[in-house]
Amino acid sequence: MIKESSAAADIDPKLELMGSRQFSAWMAEQRASLAFTTYQTGKLFMIGLQPDGRLSIFERTFNRCMGLWASQQTLFMSSLYQLWRFENALAEGQLHNGYDRLYVPQVGYTTGDLDIHDVAVDENGQIIFVNTLFGCLATVDHRHSFVPLWRPPFISRLAAEDRCHLNGLAMVEGRPKYVTAVSQTDVADGWRDRRRDGGCVIDVDSNKVVVEGLSMPHSPRWYKGRLWLLDSGTGYFGALDSKKNTFERIAFCPGYIRGLAFAGDYAVVGLLKPRENKTFTGLELDDNLTEKGVEARCALQVIDLCSGDVVHWLRIDGIVEELYDVVTLSGVVRPMALGFKTDEIRRVITVGGNGENDAG
Repeated sequence: MIKESSAAADIDPKLELMGSRQFSAWMAEQRASLAFTTYQTGKLFMIGLQPDGRLSIFERTFNRCMGLWASQQTLFMSSLYQLWRFENALAEGQLHNGYDRLYVPQVGYTTGDLDIHDVAVDENGQIIFVNTLFGCLATVDHRHSFVPLWRPPFISRLAAEDRCHLNGLAMVEGRPKYVTAVSQTDVADGWRDRRRDGGCVIDVDSNKVVVEGLSMPHSPRWYKGRLWLLDSGTGYFGALDSKKNTFERIAFCPGYIRGLAFAGDYAVVGLLKPRENKTFTGLELDDNLTEKGVEARCALQVIDLCSGDVVHWLRIDGIVEELYDVVTLSGVVRPMALGFKTDEIRRVITVGGNGENDAG
């Protein structure tokens, strides 16, 4: 049981979240909530539904939070120099202040600033993450910052140089299968010179590059027998055409896109407003936005996989302009989490075991 309740987090008054007319109805139909990270402002957001059907918006602060992975009870999240494991503290059917999930940060791995991007858990429960600084897939260790598991064939050695900007990971049947990189360069920070068309998808098993010519690709995900991904530098969500080994464009999103999740026959894509620096300038996205007469926005967009139409959206205005990752929390109506900025975390206590579940 939970000892002492925790109050809902206060949303920054300089932040506004506005959903499309049927966004909350879509969440109810899917019986799923959403969680997403905003590394620029260091926020973990959880979007669910209140009893009256209105959106429930809950936020917590974690420095430079980025990659997310979720199961029924567990949530992993990377931050500036740590990787956190959250566990749901509520029993089935239990509510806490109206919330049906209470994610508590139970385990933190101190990795150092590896610029961890995507995070996943394999079939054996091993944590696998994209170590972008060293350009490899890695796992945690009780003694060391990380243990390398795999690196692209064009990276000659492990070095803290962010040579190719390895960033995305897709798991297939519980094993790492595909990764995305911004380039195939093998020199320090070399990817910045290949942002427009140097991006690629690599098959981890064969060590072969299966798609080339992408623009800063992110968030590869295996879903319903296909590899989906974001060609972020163009603004297009799409999928791998396995017969032609090409990227099939499905929907344009007005922003630099990062973060991809699924619910039923729908994809949820994160959009951000590109910063005015060399990383985001000179991309095809600029031309595509101009051609379509729109400005980049910060939002979540729901895309119908059958038609490619954007059917729902959640606009985010104010201090938050950059998102990194998004996950769906299946079977969750209204989630919340504990953080470290308030006193609540020392007052929420759970007791495990087979005896009486009384809080101490």
